[in-house]
Amino acid sequence: MLQAFAAAFRTPDLRRKLLFSLAIIAVYRLGAAVPGPGVSVEAINSCLEQAQASDQRDLYSLVNLFSGGALLRLSVFALGIMPYITASIIVQLLVVVIPRFEQLKKEGQSGQAKLTQYTRYLTIALAVLQSTGIIALARSGQLFPNCSEQIIPSESIWTTVVLVIALTAGTALIMWLGELLTEKGIGNGMSVLIFTSIAARIPAEGGSILQTRGGIVFAVVCAFAVVIIGTVVYVEQAQRRIPVQYAKRMVGRRMYGGTSTYLPLKVNQAGVIPVIFASSLLYLPQLVVQLQGTETGGVRQFFETYIIDQSSPVHIAVFFGLIVFFTYFYVSITFNPEERADDMKRYGGFIPGIRPGRPTAEYLQYVLSRITLPGSIYLGVVAVLPNFFLAITQEGQNQNFPFGGVAVLIMVGVGLETVKQIETQLNQRNYEGFLK
Repeated sequence: MLQAFAAAFRTPDLRRKLLFSLAIIAVYRLGAAVPGPGVSVEAINSCLEQAQASDQRDLYSLVNLFSGGALLRLSVFALGIMPYITASIIVQLLVVVIPRFEQLKKEGQSGQAKLTQYTRYLTIALAVLQSTGIIALARSGQLFPNCSEQIIPSESIWTTVVLVIALTAGTALIMWLGELLTEKGIGNGMSVLIFTSIAARIPAEGGSILQTRGGIVFAVVCAFAVVIIGTVVYVEQAQRRIPVQYAKRMVGRRMYGGTSTYLPLKVNQAGVIPVIFASSLLYLPQLVVQLQGTETGGVRQFFETYIIDQSSPVHIAVFFGLIVFFTYFYVSITFNPEERADDMKRYGGFIPGIRPGRPTAEYLQYVLSRITLPGSIYLGVVAVLPNFFLAITQEGQNQNFPFGGVAVLIMVGVGLETVKQIETQLNQRNYEGFLK
């Protein structure tokens, strides 16, 4: 492993990419610490201390997780990468609904560039809406309900406009940094930035557990984390390889085809998207309850007791069920068996024992439906595991648990993908890589 790292830094091109990536990450973390214009840093720090002391649950824990804690500080990068993630998911869903988008996807690189442009425009629009909503919550005192400090002292409209522009510009700058990281760095720009945001919170969360629960509980949590990470790595690498045979064909005097390959179907075909969908949907009842203020009623009490309370068995069951549902839903719109079968038939490929065309599509659908079930159960189990350990974390949030839920799924997935890319570049230069 150490020799592989040394070989990576001895290679001029790879060393330049690694140093450039580290510089981009440093700029990203610096922007997360710069406060927005018109925001009182003293009031923010005071409210954060009161929220931790009162064990207050955070409405925007998922967004705060993706921003590396910058949201609650109202920094320039407060929105983080969340608007871009939301816009990407929306555009990906619209590809199935809108024929024009589906046609652009089939056009190759030029069509993908057009879809990327639409994603950028939608990201800016979502950033304006989200920044306006967060500033409105901060002014009304709903961002920190138990804090009486004035986070934004000035009440003028000009201050609000400037702050909205600053937060939106921060999101646009994050998009640009992610694209630079993809083009000139180690790749996976947006994913690496998300990885950095989540990793930035782990030392604080681990230190909080060590101070409040003691060394024994901290050691148990670390051991438990190693088991979870090992399991996630094993399942993320698992795939069903369907053998594909290509028939021989003559083109002029040359013979093509006749090779054997396989079609890999991952057990976790949907990635972390179903967990994000389910988490976002479960935040809606909490948002509605908080916007109602001090009103009481049977419906409010039901939501607070069974849906909003993350330790409730009803909340855990609903969360798990939503993840399973969204896993099947997302796989069905991202993987088209008929399209894959047509592509194989066009290039003379077939699955041994299966006729090309519709029988191949039915077989792929059969296999995909079978491996999606364990994949959805795996996602649901990993996502709800932190709900059983809410008493350990200081803030009582499943997303803030350092080794479970969305955090571990994203960090392991991005880490594996980044290591594979560095591995490929080392192998191209005849170096032994990380994976042996």
